[in-house]
Amino acid sequence: MDKKEKKVSMKLKEIQKTLLERKAAIEQDLVRISNEKLSDDQVQDVGDQAFTLTMEALRSSLQNSESEEYNRILKALEAIDDGTYGICIDCSDDISEKRLKHYPNASRCIACQEIAETIG
Repeated sequence: MDKKEKKVSMKLKEIQKTLLERKAAIEQDLVRISNEKLSDDQVQDVGDQAFTLTMEALRSSLQNSESEEYNRILKALEAIDDGTYGICIDCSDDISEKRLKHYPNASRCIACQEIAETIG
């Protein structure tokens, strides 16, 4: 293994560690969110009912966002394991190191991500 390969291997280990830490944090958040009680099971007036519904909607939105990020992390970890990490799923070009540093679960290069966001 030459210097360049060692450097890449070390970076992948750092990214994998970051992804695993974030995965664990999301798992804890999802457990906490699902166990959170929003009301005290007493009769609520209209204002309390509206507040409870709003909080339920916010919780659901947060759970969805966290679940989506969790799934992206799982895919990134899988890509590290199978050697395809850092390769755009659309064009097969390398994803820039800068993008992966800031967004380690990126599956597309910037150009393809912009196209994907425009389309859908």
